[in-house]
Amino acid sequence: MAIPSVHEHDRGAAPVVARSYDHLPGEGERHRHPTAQLLYAVEGVMVVTTGQGRWIVPPTRGLWLPIGTWHQVRMVGHVRTRTVYVREDALDGLPGECRVLGIPPLLRELILGAMAVPVHYAPGSRDDLLMRLLLAEIRTLPALALSLPQPVSTSLRTVCDALLAQPADSRSVDAWAVTVAADPRTLQRRFLRETGLTLGQWRRQARLLAALERLADGERVLDVALDLGYASPNAFATMFKRELGVPPSLFFANRDAA
Repeated sequence: MAIPSVHEHDRGAAPVVARSYDHLPGEGERHRHPTAQLLYAVEGVMVVTTGQGRWIVPPTRGLWLPIGTWHQVRMVGHVRTRTVYVREDALDGLPGECRVLGIPPLLRELILGAMAVPVHYAPGSRDDLLMRLLLAEIRTLPALALSLPQPVSTSLRTVCDALLAQPADSRSVDAWAVTVAADPRTLQRRFLRETGLTLGQWRRQARLLAALERLADGERVLDVALDLGYASPNAFATMFKRELGVPPSLFFANRDAA
């Protein structure tokens, strides 16, 4: 078993440092950084696990990780990442928790431009201004619903683990309450308190994340929809578009590699 590591080489001399990485399919070691990190996928899908939950990062999205966040990344297919590391003294106004962010065109171009910026650049230079604008853009971004927060209590984790193993499981709150020997209302209150979601919302998120992974592997929308418990591909597509703004058939189409 790999020993968890701190990637000290990410502590740059400059407030903001950008690097590019290409990855083969598979899971990396659990690690953390001495800087905050914007992990951006220009191609492929990442599944990132932290102590707070599971996060899916598809193309054109990014994951913000605060300083010192232990995380493990699984690459679904070949993944090309462009990563921005932000030193503690440059974090004013930036998120203090993990969140998935949409990467609009301007920020995308700033991230790609940052790849050519050297580790050492002068304050007030063009490179410095580019990095400052990049941070300003990150501050404007809302979080996207692509996370799966994990509950603390053992009984709720039992429910969540079962749903992750079998996302098509459509048991009601009452049925789950019997399984974990709890009152249904108590179960719902605890679920909302520990995850910020109702059981039904958490299950939809679990299905959405499972769908993204499978679609990234090239599986057919029809197969994914039926395997995840939807009555029809149309019902699945309606949910998918409501959550992510486009139908599943278009989500991975026309990606601009960089």
